[in-house]
Amino acid sequence: MGRRWGPEHVETRRSTSGTTVMKHVLLALCAILVVSGLAAALPAAAQTLNDKLTQRVQTQSPGGKTDRLLVDANELNYDRDKNTIGARGNVQLYYQGRILQADRVTYNRNTNRVFAEGNAKMTERDGTVSYATRFELTDDFKDGFIDSLRADTADKTHFTAARAERTAGEQTVFTNGTYTACEPCKNDATKPPFWQIRAKRIIHNNSEQMIYYEDATLELYGHPVAWLPYFSTPDPSVERKSGILAPTYVYRSYIGAGVGIPIYWAIDPTYDLTVTPTFLTKQGLLADATWRQQFVNGSYQIRGVGIFQNDPSAFYAFPYGPGSRHTRGELESKGEFFINDKWKFGWDATLLSDRWFLQHYAMPTTSLSANYFQEANSSIYFTGKGDRGYFDLRGFYFQGLGRSDIQAQQPLVGPVLDYNKTIDIKPENSGGIGGQFEIDFNFTKMSRELASYEAIGATRLDRAYGLYNVCETAAGVPIYKPGSCLLRGFGGDYARATLNLSWKRKFIDPLGQVWTPFVFAHVNATWASANLTNTTGWSNPLCGNPPCTSVITNASQSNFFGPNRESGAASVMPGVGIEYRYPFLASTSVANMVFEPIVQVITRPNENSRNQFINEDAQSLVFDDSNLFDWSKYSGYDRFEGGTRANYGAQFTANFNKGGYFNMMVGQSRQLAGVNSYNTADAANIGLSSGLDSRASDYVARATFAPNSMFNFVAKGRFDEKSFTVRRLDLMANANLGRLEASVQYARYDAQPLLGYNVRREGLAANGKFKIDDNYFATGSVIFDLSRHLYNSGNTGGVVIGSAPLFSIAGLGAGIGYSDECTTIMLNYTSIYRDNGLLTPTRNQTIMLQLQLRTVGDTSFKSSLGDVRVQDGLSSAVLR
Repeated sequence: MGRRWGPEHVETRRSTSGTTVMKHVLLALCAILVVSGLAAALPAAAQTLNDKLTQRVQTQSPGGKTDRLLVDANELNYDRDKNTIGARGNVQLYYQGRILQADRVTYNRNTNRVFAEGNAKMTERDGTVSYATRFELTDDFKDGFIDSLRADTADKTHFTAARAERTAGEQTVFTNGTYTACEPCKNDATKPPFWQIRAKRIIHNNSEQMIYYEDATLELYGHPVAWLPYFSTPDPSVERKSGILAPTYVYRSYIGAGVGIPIYWAIDPTYDLTVTPTFLTKQGLLADATWRQQFVNGSYQIRGVGIFQNDPSAFYAFPYGPGSRHTRGELESKGEFFINDKWKFGWDATLLSDRWFLQHYAMPTTSLSANYFQEANSSIYFTGKGDRGYFDLRGFYFQGLGRSDIQAQQPLVGPVLDYNKTIDIKPENSGGIGGQFEIDFNFTKMSRELASYEAIGATRLDRAYGLYNVCETAAGVPIYKPGSCLLRGFGGDYARATLNLSWKRKFIDPLGQVWTPFVFAHVNATWASANLTNTTGWSNPLCGNPPCTSVITNASQSNFFGPNRESGAASVMPGVGIEYRYPFLASTSVANMVFEPIVQVITRPNENSRNQFINEDAQSLVFDDSNLFDWSKYSGYDRFEGGTRANYGAQFTANFNKGGYFNMMVGQSRQLAGVNSYNTADAANIGLSSGLDSRASDYVARATFAPNSMFNFVAKGRFDEKSFTVRRLDLMANANLGRLEASVQYARYDAQPLLGYNVRREGLAANGKFKIDDNYFATGSVIFDLSRHLYNSGNTGGVVIGSAPLFSIAGLGAGIGYSDECTTIMLNYTSIYRDNGLLTPTRNQTIMLQLQLRTVGDTSFKSSLGDVRVQDGLSSAVLR
C-alpha cells in the first residue's frame, strides 16, 4: 500500500549549535508570522509550513500505528506560487526506515514528487546505500528516477548506472549499468574492479529476488572478455534460488569434450534438487542428480550418476579397465541426524559400477597422497558421547579402486560395537584406593568371500596380467602356505568380542617422584567359520602357450588353521605393572628445562599360541616413541602382548626464553621373562621384523625443534639395538616465511621380507605455496618413489623388466591462482604415475581451471592431457 504525505504526524529537527539555533528560531518566527497572515485571509483551517511539507505523508502501518516523516534541515521555505516546499542545508528525511540525504530537497505538491540534489544519498531499510547527482522520487520514495547512480548493498555488491528507474519499490532498472561484488580500489576509486558485468539494462526485481542482465559483457580490469545477450542471477542476499547454475566443462580423450549444465530446483525451504546433464561428444549423456533435504535435527542427501556409453571400446579391456560394459555409474548418499546433544546416527555410502568410473568421468578424486591405495568406504553409524565415555555402533562396506584390488577380497564388516567408560574413584569412598577405572569393550563381526594373501620375499605377481599377488613360483606353482605366503584376510565369517578392564592411580611423593601403579585384564573370545570352497582364477591366452593362468583359492587357508571349518577360542590376559617418572627442572638465562627419566614394568602370563587365531585388525604394527609405553603395542584387539616386559627411556624439553622449544625422547623395550609375543608369528607374521621381536628391542627416538614461529623440524627413528643402524627414519620440516609456506617429508624403512616388503621403502615429498602478493599465489608438490630403482629385474610372462631412475616421480602438481573478496581463479596441473600391470606404465596428466565470481557463480574446466608412457623399463610384475 502506498504511503502519502499528510498534515498531522510530522516532526522537524534543526541544528542546535550556536548561531544556527538563533537563525532557526528567527526563521520559525518568520514562518509563523507569514502563515498567521495567510490564515487570516483564508476561509479554511490554518496550516503551518510543516503541515504543508508533510500534508500527504500520513499513513497507517499494518499494526495500526501511524507512520511519521521526520525532516532535519538547516532551512525550510514555501513557494506559494509554485506550490513547492524546499529544504536546504544538511537535509535528512526519515520515512519508514529509509533515509534520504542531500544539500537541497524540493517537494512539488502538485505532482507529489520529491527532488533531491547535491551530495544526494539514500539509505534503504536493508542497508543498501545509493549515491546520485539527483533523485526524482514519489512522496513515498518507491517510484522515480535517479541520475548518475552508485549503489552499495549490505552484501558488499555494487551497482552503477547513468540513469536508474524505481518502480513501486519492487524493481529497479539500471540503464547502461554495471554490477560487481569487488570492492573499489582504496588508492584509486576510478580504477576498474577486477571483474564487473556491464549491461545495457540491469533489472533488479526485489519480489522475485532476481537480477536480469540484457546485452551484457563480462569485463576483467575494464577489458571485455565475454558477451551474453541475456542471463540472470539470484539476488546476492538469496542463499537458495531455482535456476540454471554456472556450467562445467570437461575433456578426456576416451569420453570426449563435454559441458555440464546444472539445473537447481529449490522445491521447498527444506529440500532441493540439482540435475546436471553433461553432454559428451564420444560417450553420450552423463546424467547426475542430487537430492538434499534438511530437518530440524539433521540432513541427508542422495546422489546418482549414470551413463549408457556409446563407445565402450575406448577403454581398456578387463582387468585393466571396464571392458565392454555399457552401463556405468555411481550411487551415493550421506546423512546425519542428532537425537539430542549426545546421541546421533548417520551414514555415508558409495556404490560404483566399476573401480574406474570416478577416474574416467572426472568425478571428485582422492589427494595425491592416496594415489596407490584407493577405496570407496561406506558406513552406517549410531554414536553417543558423554563426559567420560562413548558408545559407537557401526557397519562398513569397502569397494576397492586400486588396480590390484579383487572385490571378493574386500570384507563386509558389521556390526562393530565400541563402548568406553572412565570412572573416577574417590579415595574417601573406596577405602583409600582411589584412582581411575576404565571399561573398554569391542565386538566385531565380518565376512569375506575370498581369502586375501600376500607373497613373502621374491614371489611374483600373477603371470596372466601382472596385477595380483597370488603367491606363485615363477613357473606358476601355487605356494599358499606359512613361510611363503601371508594370510592378510580370512575367507569366511569371523566374530570377536573383547573386554578390557583397567585401574590406575598416580602418586607423587615428597621428592616429586611420580608413581603410577596399574592393573588390567584383557578378555578375548573369537569364533570363525572358514569358507574353503570359493576360488577365483585368471587365464590370459596372449601371454604364452599354453595360456598363463593363476588361481586364488580359499582351500589354502587350511595350511594356516588346519582342516576345521569352524573353530572358537577364548583367553584371559591379566596384568599388573607400575610406571615411574622423576622430572628434574632447571631454569637458566637461556631456557627453562625439564629432564624426565621414565621406567615402566608390566608382568602378565604368556600369550596363547597365535598360530590358531586370526588377525584382522592388529596388522599395523609400527614401533616408535608414540607407543613405547603402551601396555600392548599392537594396533587392534586381535593381538595382545604377553610376558613380563620393561619399557624405559627419558625425555628432555627446553622452552627458550626468547621463544621456541626443543623436545627429545629416547627409549627401549626389553622382554624380561616369558614368551615374546612379537617373536610369535600369526598368519600375517605381525610382530616379526618390528624391532620388538628380540629380547632387547631396537632403540626409538624422537626430536622436535622449533627455533621460532617460522620453522619447525621433527625427526623420528628406530635404530638397531646392537649396531645402531637406522631401521626406520622419518624426517619432517615446515617453514612459514610470510609469503612462502613449505614442507618437506622424507621416509626410509628397511626391507621386511617376512612382511612382504622385499626391498626397502623410501620416499621424498615436498609441497609449497608462495604468495606473490596479497592476491596472487603459486603452489607446487612432488612425490618421489626412491625405492623403485631397487625392484628386482627379471622376466615375467615374456616381458623383460628393468630398473627405474633413482628419483622416480610418483606424483607431481603445480598451480597458480588469484583470490580476493570477490574472485577466485585457479589453474592446476597434476601428473600421477599409474602402474598398469603388464601394460606399459603411464603418467596421467590433468589440467583444471576453476573460476568463481562471488554472487554470480562458479565454473570449472577439467581436461586430461593424455596418458604419457613411462619408459623406465619397469612393469608392475616386479618383486615388491
